Amino acid sequence: MTLDELRTQALQCHSCLLASRRTNVVFGEGNPLSPLVLVGEGPGETEDLTGRPFVGRAGQLLDQALEEAGVGRANVYITNTVKCRAADWQGSKAINRAPTDAEAAACRRWLDPQLAILKPQVILCVGAPSAKNLIKPDFKITRERGLVFESPRARAILATLHPAYILRQRNMGGDGGYKEFVSDIRKAWGLAHKYVEETAVKVIQPSLF
Repeated sequence: MTLDELRTQALQCHSCLLASRRTNVVFGEGNPLSPLVLVGEGPGETEDLTGRPFVGRAGQLLDQALEEAGVGRANVYITNTVKCRAADWQGSKAINRAPTDAEAAACRRWLDPQLAILKPQVILCVGAPSAKNLIKPDFKITRERGLVFESPRARAILATLHPAYILRQRNMGGDGGYKEFVSDIRKAWGLAHKYVEETAVKVIQPSLF
């Protein structure tokens, strides 16, 4: 199956209750050949309205951090653990929340084949919910942020802070960990390219003898 074929199927998904109040399925976007894939938690209000990942205030901060890390949004692929907005509704007002385990499990039917098609060298989990889904259930972002783990989905996987968390911390007068955020992106990008170079050497070497 191609990425476009998988996307077409995902746009029709009704595997969980999140589908009942969504505006758009937010499948993912970016460079499908990138060695680095960023996996966030799930779409928010702006993402739900546009069908694109990380395009609200948190997405703008992510774009800024990608540029400062020397990467650029166009050079990576970005998706989420769930493809529909997770929110609690109070009348007509929606309040974003973390996806439940059941919602994340239902969306694995899209995330797992998506990552299998993309074949990234490195996955960077953006936020603790993503890391708990893809690294381990008891992942602690404060203790294990930036550490490199093994993964069946890529040669390496690590996690960083979510830009929404950084924005909340800034609203309370703190830095929010933005420097660490940029550093983690730079580390993931460097590691991904290191693996690409190692693979290229292995392919070239046999022809030298």
